Amino acid sequence: MKTIQDVYVLKNGVKMPKVGFGTWQIPDGEACYNSVSLALKHGYRHIDTAAAYRNEASVGRAIKDSGIPRDHVFVTSKLQSHIKSYQETLDAFEKTLKELDMDYLDLYLIHAPWPWNEIGKDCDAGNVEAFKAMEKLYLDGKVRSIGVSNFSPKDLDNILKHCEIIPHVNQIAFFIGNNQEETKNYCDAKGILVEAYSPLAIGYALSNDIIINMAKTYKVTPAQLCIRYCIEKGTAPLPKSTHESRIIENTGLDFKMKEEDVKFLDTIKDDPRRWN
Repeated sequence: MKTIQDVYVLKNGVKMPKVGFGTWQIPDGEACYNSVSLALKHGYRHIDTAAAYRNEASVGRAIKDSGIPRDHVFVTSKLQSHIKSYQETLDAFEKTLKELDMDYLDLYLIHAPWPWNEIGKDCDAGNVEAFKAMEKLYLDGKVRSIGVSNFSPKDLDNILKHCEIIPHVNQIAFFIGNNQEETKNYCDAKGILVEAYSPLAIGYALSNDIIINMAKTYKVTPAQLCIRYCIEKGTAPLPKSTHESRIIENTGLDFKMKEEDVKFLDTIKDDPRRWN
C-alpha cells in the first residue's frame, strides 16, 4: 500500500489517513478549490481546513465535485480560537457544516488554547466548555473524532481532568528542528495522535544543507524527506501546496529512513524557520 493511502487508527477505532492535505493560507475561491481538487486527484484522502482559514466552502465544493464518495475522504475542521463557550461551539460547528455543505465531520478540533491575538491567555475554563460541546457533537454522531490543536501538556491536562473523552488528536507545529518532544511524549502516553502541521517549516527546511544532503542519499527531495521524517516519528503530516508538481511530489513517501538518520535529525534543535 502506498504511504499516501495508509492510515493510523485513532484511540476510538476511527481510521485516519497518515498524510493530510493542509489548506492554511490558501485563499477561498479558485486557488483553494483547485488545490484541493488536485490533491484528491493525486491520492490524498485527508483534507484539513478550519473556520479561521475562511476557505471551508471551497474545500467542501472541491470534495463534492471530485466524485469521490464522502465516506472515502477524511475531513477536518477547527473551532475558531476565540470561541470558548459551550453554545457558541455548537453554533460554530453548525456553521462549519453549512460552509462545507456536509452532514458530518471526521475530526473537529479546538484551534488553539487561547485566541491568536492573546497568546498565553488563561482560557482553561473556556477550553473545557468548548470541549464538552465537542463531546456532545461526538456522542450525537455529528463528528467521528474530536481533538485539539496547539495544546501543551498543561492545556491537555486541563481537558483530561474535567472532560470525559480523551482528545483523539493534537495538531501541532512539528518538523525537523521543532519536534516538540515533551508534547509528543505526553500525547503518546495518553493515546493521543499527533498531527504535524507545517512539516516543511513553512518552506525554510528545504534550503537546509543537512536536509538537502540526507535527501540525496535517499534519492528523494528535501520536501519528501521532511514529510517522511514526520511519519517515522509516528505523526500525521499535513503538507500543503497550490502547485500541482509539488502536490504530486509530496505524495512520494514510499521509502523508509534508517533509524540512525531519524535520530540524527532529532538532534537538530534549531527552529528551521530561523535558519535563513
